[in-house]
Amino acid sequence: MIKRSQSKTFYVFFKKNVLISTIITIFVGETLSQKEMNYGFVKMAAAVPEVRVADPKFNVQAIENLVLQAEGRGVEVICFPELSLTGYSCGDLFCQQLLLDEAEMSLIHLMNISRSLDIISIVGLPVPYKGAIYNCAAVLQKGKILGLVPKTYLPNYREFYEGRWFASATQLSSEAEVWMCGQLVKLSSRLLFRTPTCTFGVELCEDLWAPLPPSTNMALGGAEIIFNLSADNDAVGKRAYLTQMLKQQSSRTKCGYVYSAAGFGESTQDTVYSGKAFILESGKILAQARPHSLKPQIIESEIDVERIRTDRRINTTFTSNAAYAARYGMQRYNVIDTALIGQHPFEITRTFDASPFVPTGTDLDERCQEIFAIQAEGLAKRLTHTCTSTVVLGISGGLDSTLALLVAVKAFDILKLDRRGIVGVTMPGFGTTDRTYNNAVDLMHALGITMQEINISKAVMQHFDDIDHDPRVQDVTYENAQARERTQILMDLANQLEGMVIGTGDLSELALGWCTYNGDHMAMYGVNAGVPKTLVRHLVRWVAEQEEDAASKILLDIVDTPISPELIPADENGEIRQKTEDLVGPYELHDFFLYYVMRWGFRPTKIYFLATKAFEGRYNGDTIKKWLTTFYRRFFSQQFKRSCMPDGPKVGSVSLSPRGDWRMPSDASREAWLAECEAL
Repeated sequence: MIKRSQSKTFYVFFKKNVLISTIITIFVGETLSQKEMNYGFVKMAAAVPEVRVADPKFNVQAIENLVLQAEGRGVEVICFPELSLTGYSCGDLFCQQLLLDEAEMSLIHLMNISRSLDIISIVGLPVPYKGAIYNCAAVLQKGKILGLVPKTYLPNYREFYEGRWFASATQLSSEAEVWMCGQLVKLSSRLLFRTPTCTFGVELCEDLWAPLPPSTNMALGGAEIIFNLSADNDAVGKRAYLTQMLKQQSSRTKCGYVYSAAGFGESTQDTVYSGKAFILESGKILAQARPHSLKPQIIESEIDVERIRTDRRINTTFTSNAAYAARYGMQRYNVIDTALIGQHPFEITRTFDASPFVPTGTDLDERCQEIFAIQAEGLAKRLTHTCTSTVVLGISGGLDSTLALLVAVKAFDILKLDRRGIVGVTMPGFGTTDRTYNNAVDLMHALGITMQEINISKAVMQHFDDIDHDPRVQDVTYENAQARERTQILMDLANQLEGMVIGTGDLSELALGWCTYNGDHMAMYGVNAGVPKTLVRHLVRWVAEQEEDAASKILLDIVDTPISPELIPADENGEIRQKTEDLVGPYELHDFFLYYVMRWGFRPTKIYFLATKAFEGRYNGDTIKKWLTTFYRRFFSQQFKRSCMPDGPKVGSVSLSPRGDWRMPSDASREAWLAECEAL
């Protein structure tokens, strides 16, 4: 654990947000684990205190109570509503010297309380300066005002009259300073605040509603989290609009966003304030307050700053926009460093979806419809480009070949081609079971395509004889010979029929290399290449329920069939003996790993931590470690298969196409990743 007494050299270095423990060792002789660094998460809070209009003494006590609660729970920064020390709805009382003085005295009280605390508090108050009053956010820590951020855009329409009392931040020079609470403090909307874990900015209420919110430039200038002190009143439909706007802004600026608005106690003379509060991360709501609560509230959540930084690094549009803003001076900010915050342990309260590729509820239907359409349209374009009205694909009675067949049927229907141009080939072998065989045959009949059956057993036995392989040795040669024989049949049939072979392998299999090189690895077009295994099952079920009534019963049985390549003979009861997930690991785990490796670039320790949270009660730590190690081992060793994979449509945020999203040398070393897995 890093102590406050440790060297200034470390502090300067750590302030730059370099979080690689091995480098830190050079400076302080101590290695910080990912766990001690909270895996890149920072705990933030938005509070809605009870207020009394024009009673700063009461208000500061209410704020103090919430600050102490948040400090005890490991919160790094807590944000309160706009003008929270006085109340937002004071009206012309803002011009009374007594109220201004009482607000300053309450701020002094809060500063004194903060001397023994690490937490940073952001509160709202009116600040007089050079004959004007500014609606400000005061950022406090350890008895100091780090900065005062005035509101830029003052609403002066309908129920709002802020222009009557306050001046805009645009009237200030960037170097403005004000004597406040016995300190000379910067008064500027061009301030950012840097803690050891993140950089944040502050805007106030209407600023967010502007066509170009200040938070946009703050994000481009390096702010990873934005705090908004607001006094948004209630109106029909307004909460939904605000929620949509918060999601859009945090998504567009790729940042965390913490929003706190005035609540119970504000004047209800003409408006009502219901205490809205939200914490978001890149468009996703992590926590929100109960609406219309008459009691004080604190909402807390952990914002993943590492994820935000990764997203920005990957997105070249964001970095280009930041460079443009810098060129024209749009992101010139004074960066104020906070005091070194002690390593407060805190519980990660966020939940993590065990199936990040699979949405829930109505979103799942929409996702399936969209993906299925992308797959079918991709194939339709390939067919029109090649002037082809015949496709060939192997139908095993398993999930992947079923989905590929359904996509082919949809593409033919789109182009108004005869479904008999789809040639489905069932190729029974040594491991084929009655269940999968019957499902394959019945499905082809139900869909009205051309069906062929070619048993590969005799050809494979001849091949074993040719290469002098004992068929009793059921090794990788035994298995791959069957896969390659099937691919040879499909390729030659396609030549014979002047058609193309449609690949059936999915994204998860490509990640693990769970395919036979130049066997099922190869095709003219791989329609499932962008679809992870956990989503394939839902897609087939969706088609069964929405698209293909005649084949619905068969499709649902295929969904319930264990995943298997069926290359090893069945057991004595004729049931599938070779189950893929027994050999390579649960696909739900591998898809979870794949998402966080590819989409966010997280290191093994963090992915392991997230998996233990997401799969708590389903897989223990040793099991997760085992399959995470397997994932990395296979992911690196099998890149050579992905380097020459067939064309196929990208359908989501993760793709392994060597021509598009993933360019990796086939001989890259995996040792660093495996070593970290081993150390778990």
